[in-house]
Formats: sequence, structure tokens, C-alpha cells
Amino acid sequence: QVQLVESGGGLVQAGGSLRLSCTASGRTFNIYGMGWFRQAPGKEREFVASINWSGDTTFYADSVKGRFTISRDNAKNTMFLQMSSLKPEDTAVYYCARVRGLYSTSTTTSGYEYWGQGTQVTVSS
Repeated sequence: QVQLVESGGGLVQAGGSLRLSCTASGRTFNIYGMGWFRQAPGKEREFVASINWSGDTTFYADSVKGRFTISRDNAKNTMFLQMSSLKPEDTAVYYCARVRGLYSTSTTTSGYEYWGQGTQVTVSS
């Protein structure tokens, strides 16, 4: 069983920045793609960003492209989401997740097997 723990959420003013972290248990972190998703009240969970096992391939939702950066440190079993130029519409619970298949990536919720508990990000206007 893999456990994922997010941290770094909080309240920030529009235009500000936050850095989310996701730490995974186990010894196989470095052979699985990872992703960030978010869910706002009354809305479905949506894809934010993903990164492949080695960290050299990333994908972003159009809504965050150019403002968010996903990265990972395999030596520390940790993934990051650097969020800049935050907007009120970025307000949501942010979840990290691990893909189902070895060395794979995905931009859909169905492609992920393990999920963290989520961390709240609130952007005030």
C-alpha cells in the first residue's frame, strides 16, 4: 500500500505563490509517474499537472500553463507543485496521485491508483 501526503496549502492573495509538496511511502516512487489534481466545491476533480517517472516529461492543464511548475526529487520520494500568479479560480483542494502502471503517465483521474488526502489552497481577491 502506497501512502501519499500533501502539504503546503494555505491562504494566499491573488498574484501570490505557494509550493505544494507530496511525499510518498515505499521504495518504488522513482518508477511511477505522478500527478496533481484539484477539486473546487461543487465541481468535478480536474487534472492540473503530471510528471513522468524520471522528471523529464511534464504535462499541464491549459488553465495553469505558464504559472505552475511540477517537479520531483526521487531521492526524497517527493513531488512538488510550484504555483505562481495565483488567481481566485485556483481555489480548490489539491490532491497528489500516483499512476497505475510502471513508467506510465496520465492526465485523467482513471489513470491513477493512489491518492493523497488533499490540501486546501485558497486564493483571495
